[in-house]
Amino acid sequence: MPKYILKRVLRSLLTMAIITTILFSLLRLMPIEGYFENFDKLSQTQIDVGLTKLGLKDPLPKQLWNFGKQLLSGDLGTSNRYRKGVSINEIVAEKMPISLQLGLISLTIALFLGLPLGVLMGRSARTRWKIGDKLGTVFIVIVQAVPAAVYHILIQFAGSQGILKFGDWTLKLPMLFTLGDYRSYILPILSLSIGNIAYYAMWLRRYMVDEANKDYIKLARAKGVPSAQISRNHIFRNAMVPLIQYIPNSILFTLMGSLYVESLYSVPGMGGLLVAAIKRQDNTLVQALVIIYAAISILGLLFGDLLMALLDPRITLSQKEAAR
Repeated sequence: MPKYILKRVLRSLLTMAIITTILFSLLRLMPIEGYFENFDKLSQTQIDVGLTKLGLKDPLPKQLWNFGKQLLSGDLGTSNRYRKGVSINEIVAEKMPISLQLGLISLTIALFLGLPLGVLMGRSARTRWKIGDKLGTVFIVIVQAVPAAVYHILIQFAGSQGILKFGDWTLKLPMLFTLGDYRSYILPILSLSIGNIAYYAMWLRRYMVDEANKDYIKLARAKGVPSAQISRNHIFRNAMVPLIQYIPNSILFTLMGSLYVESLYSVPGMGGLLVAAIKRQDNTLVQALVIIYAAISILGLLFGDLLMALLDPRITLSQKEAAR
C-alpha cells in the first residue's frame, strides 16, 4: 500500500508539473496587454521596464524556473488588471469561502437525494412495473439531455417568478445572489445540486443492476437470504465501490462552484472570479486560477484511486499497478 500511494502521488505531481509547464508556456504567447492596466497609454520604454520587472524579458526556461520556485513557496503572484497590485492569494482567500459554502450545501443535498434515488431505481428495476425506475430515468434523461445552461435559466426564472404557490402564499426567490440574504442561496444551490443528483442516481442504479445479475446474488437468493439483506449487504455495498472513485472528484469541483452558475446568479465566488479575470485579460490571475482548478482535478482523481484501493479488497496493489 505505501508503494502504491507513493506512485500515485508522484504521478499526480508529474501531471501537475506538465500542466503548469504547458499553461505557462501558452500564456507567454498571449498579447502582453494582459500584464498592464493602461497598456494603450504606456510608451514602449515603460512597457519594456514593466516586462523586465515581471521577468518576462528572461529566457522561457528561466521564467519557468522562477515561477516554479514562486509557486512552491505558495505565492500565486499579483493581479495586473483585475485588482492591480493586489496579491492573488488575498483575492482567492476572499472568494473561496463563498464557493465552499454553496458547494458544501449543494453537495450534501446531491448525496442525500441522488443516492436514495439510485437505490430506489435499482430496486424498482427488478419489480414487475418498474415505476420508480421509469420515473427516475425520465428525470435523469431530462437533466442529461437538456443543456445545463437551459435548465439553470429555467430554475432561475421559475424561482424568481414565484411558480411555487401554497394557497394565498407565493414563494418568490431573489434572482441574484446577495451575501447575508439566505433566500438568495436557494436557487444557486438547487442549480448546483441537480446535475450531481442525476449523476449519482444514474451510476448507482447501473452498478446495482449489474451486481443484481451476478452469480453470487443468484446463489444468495437460492439459499433463501432475505431480499433486504441481499440489497443492503451485497448489492448496494458492492455497487458503491466503483462509484466511490468519482465522488471525490465531483466533491472538489462542486466545492469550487460552477463557472456558469456563479456567473448567472452574480455569486462573488471562484467561478465568477475566473470569468471576470478572462474578461479583463488579467494573464497572471487567469494563470493562477487555472492552476488551482487543475490541482483540484488531479487531487480528486488521486483521492478516488486511494479510496478505491482502501475499500475494494479485489484491487491488487502489485508491481502491475493495481490491477483490477
